[in-house]
Amino acid sequence: MASKELITALENTVLNIPDFPKPGIQFKDISPIFLQPKLYEAVIEDLAAFSRGKIDVVCGIESRGYLFGIAIAVALGVPFILIRKKGKLPPPFVSQSYELEYGTSEIEMREGQLKAGQRVLIHDDLLATGGTTEAAAKLVQKQGGIVTQFSFLIGLKALQGESKLLPYASEIYTILDY
Repeated sequence: MASKELITALENTVLNIPDFPKPGIQFKDISPIFLQPKLYEAVIEDLAAFSRGKIDVVCGIESRGYLFGIAIAVALGVPFILIRKKGKLPPPFVSQSYELEYGTSEIEMREGQLKAGQRVLIHDDLLATGGTTEAAAKLVQKQGGIVTQFSFLIGLKALQGESKLLPYASEIYTILDY
């Protein structure tokens, strides 16, 4: 669990941008974290501590899930696998569609990078409604992986995204909750 000092530092660093990218949205800008190497390092250590000894691979969701996910994998000495938007990976790949507010989208993973039975942490920067992360869990399962954990820098509790993830894994970690 994150220390009070880490939580306070992040609360003082993450910016709230009202009405971006559209009216009514409160965008959480994490980019100032990257201006503070020691803070970034503390975030990685906290996220890595959640998963230490419990996973075999980290899967990160494009694109902001890569910003922390790769470093978590390096800190734990485990592989990192990209989960990308449709059309960004060469074949062979496995895909999973999911519902958006208006329409559908699709994410993909390279076939054969995840081995059957591997314990997987799925990481992204923010948990909102959980739709993309749920699709990532389904994608991992299609490859025979076992989703054991989810981690996020930020969780938007009011949107109840955790409810979509609990059928896949009960270990869901967020450092900051709004």
